[in-house]
Amino acid sequence: MVFRVLILCLASTATAAIAHAPDTGATLAILPVMEPEPLPPIIWLAPPPRSGSFEAPDDGAAPQLLTLYLPPPPSPNAVALPPAAKAVLEQAMDAHDIATFAAVEKAAREQYPDGGPQIDALAAKNAAQIAEKQAADARAKAEALAAASFLDNWKGEVDLGGSYTKGNVDALAVYGAFKLNKEGLRWRHALSARADYAKSGGQLSTDKDTAAYQPQYKIDDRLYAYGLGQFDRDEILGIRYRFTEGVGLGYSLAKGSKFKLNVEAGPAVRETRYIGQPRDTKPAGRGSFNFDWKPSGNIELTNTSAAFFEGDDTNLTSTTALTTKLFGPVKGQLSYNLTYEDDVPGQAKSFDTITAAALVYTF
Repeated sequence: MVFRVLILCLASTATAAIAHAPDTGATLAILPVMEPEPLPPIIWLAPPPRSGSFEAPDDGAAPQLLTLYLPPPPSPNAVALPPAAKAVLEQAMDAHDIATFAAVEKAAREQYPDGGPQIDALAAKNAAQIAEKQAADARAKAEALAAASFLDNWKGEVDLGGSYTKGNVDALAVYGAFKLNKEGLRWRHALSARADYAKSGGQLSTDKDTAAYQPQYKIDDRLYAYGLGQFDRDEILGIRYRFTEGVGLGYSLAKGSKFKLNVEAGPAVRETRYIGQPRDTKPAGRGSFNFDWKPSGNIELTNTSAAFFEGDDTNLTSTTALTTKLFGPVKGQLSYNLTYEDDVPGQAKSFDTITAAALVYTF
């Protein structure tokens, strides 16, 4: 069988084409199929002429037809990824959450490996939408902080509980504390106070107060400058009062939503009056370490530690607390506080520890 068939690959754009094959006398009809789903080509071949030559038959018979159904090329947007799978991905995009879309995207790629190009396009669109929303939220937050007054946007907590003091005196005590924090556009403010008090056998066994205020100026996203004003009193440890003023720099080593870690260092001046002794003012160096870890939405572990170095005297305080959400704004908290004073008068011990349990109200 000898044929010369001229196939014009224009069937995807032409509506119809009819050509005469001069060598065979046959008529070639090319008809495009317009179905949305591609079909395999269907080809009918005309038999050879009865004369055995390339001349058209001379008996007046109808010309032989060679019919080709040439479907349009498949659309890459309609084949590999089913509409139902695309709809699920689009629903995940509406959540505006990176983790949610990532989980659905992973499942779609495993189920439809040939749908990579379409999934890539949806993933890029989702990333662009999230970036745009984050930028809009950041602008709105910055505008709100810039317009806020000093009394706006304060958040805090109030603690009330019982404690066990061990060191100079072993005794059960009650304590109360509060914290206030404010986040501004360029400034942060932290204000805290705590009081521990107890009597044992009619005598004072715990009488300890502390209060501190620390403003912070944000130099950039992680680096900040701070000021510090602090008051301490511990009658059992022999400290009638102590005032501390300091400045320095702080840096956020980690500042994620679940884990935060800050370190600070700078000079300070400490004015201390021990019981029965004159007032003493000394320069000091200060370093601090603070972390906040939230392994889940209901549990939080924090530590606040600070050390002062005054040459012949070293003072260290550290408080570790485990907090869990109970109901509404109320939380339960277990904490451990350590105080070390290198140079203490008389027979006082250098170490004091306080183990406490409290209810915490947040606002």
